[in-house]
Amino acid sequence: MNELSGEIPPSLSSIYTLSSLNLSYNKLSGPIPSGNQLQTLNDPSIYEGNIGLCGKPLLNSCPADESPTENGPVLDDKGHSEFDFSWFYSGFGPGFSVGVVGVVGILQFKQSWRYALFKCVENAYDRIWVMIGLKTSRLRRNFH
Repeated sequence: MNELSGEIPPSLSSIYTLSSLNLSYNKLSGPIPSGNQLQTLNDPSIYEGNIGLCGKPLLNSCPADESPTENGPVLDDKGHSEFDFSWFYSGFGPGFSVGVVGVVGILQFKQSWRYALFKCVENAYDRIWVMIGLKTSRLRRNFH
């Protein structure tokens, strides 16, 4: 007995040269990590005496491994329900629609704003074409 307590660290399963391990009669709890080396040690007696351990190769399964109830929502790794995201995504359509209608409505009724917007777009369009023309002429000059 080593008087170890807590969960078995998942990094233990990534050790390449682990040929034997005896964690019996400690105060370990939580799921047994799955990995390359720990899967080869499938003797349940190496975990004996740790009441809180669960998962393979032990017979008692972990609470997270059990299938969800039919009536309850399915939770992901962080504990979020699939319904949380459906509400989030269902707000995109109405939000976009309200935004577009708001902008179009303002431009429809405020003539000065409409003229200012189109003038701004036209100026940006002109600046882009001037930049393209300058870059093209520089490239032509550099290649000749």
